[in-house]
Amino acid sequence: MVAAAYPRYTTVAIVLHWLIALLLLGQFAFGLALEDIPRGTPARGYYVNLHKSSGILIGLLILLRLGWRLTHRPPPLPETTPGWQRTAARISHILLYACMLALPLSGYLASNFSRHGIKFFNVVHWMPWGPDDKTWYAIFNGTHHLAALLLALLVTVHVLAVAKHMLIDRDGLLLRMWPCRGKPAGQVPAHQPVEN
Repeated sequence: MVAAAYPRYTTVAIVLHWLIALLLLGQFAFGLALEDIPRGTPARGYYVNLHKSSGILIGLLILLRLGWRLTHRPPPLPETTPGWQRTAARISHILLYACMLALPLSGYLASNFSRHGIKFFNVVHWMPWGPDDKTWYAIFNGTHHLAALLLALLVTVHVLAVAKHMLIDRDGLLLRMWPCRGKPAGQVPAHQPVEN
């Protein structure tokens, strides 16, 4: 495959990207599996609190990733990238971050408008700071589910865009975020092809 060698994301950005991607995938599957556990059973409370606890930690990682992104400029897209693709990439990244932030935040808020609160990893009980209010709980819980669906849709679009760059454009753009193997290649102008 012939690909252009582009400047890469920082190592911290790459590690956080793949770590958060794997954790979110696992958390999404975990959330779906919770639907099979009957409500009102001890097992459900145990696993729901694990889901809440891991969601809080993932949320902190997402904040770290966002902070890194805001303070470390990502590598530029190739000059040959059409304007509409640049705009689409910018908008999709903003929406991805918005959904990733909305997911843990809405889950945390929903937990604080129920009588259960959060039992962090089933060890430390964080009492809810809000009232046991079914309306507010439903709003935040509904937002949590909507954010999960939107994130799944956006991730699908993101993966399809990556597939286009890999299989159709063959421009090596994925290598900017791919973990390095061996000695990193030197920076090569976007118009100069290199053999992979």
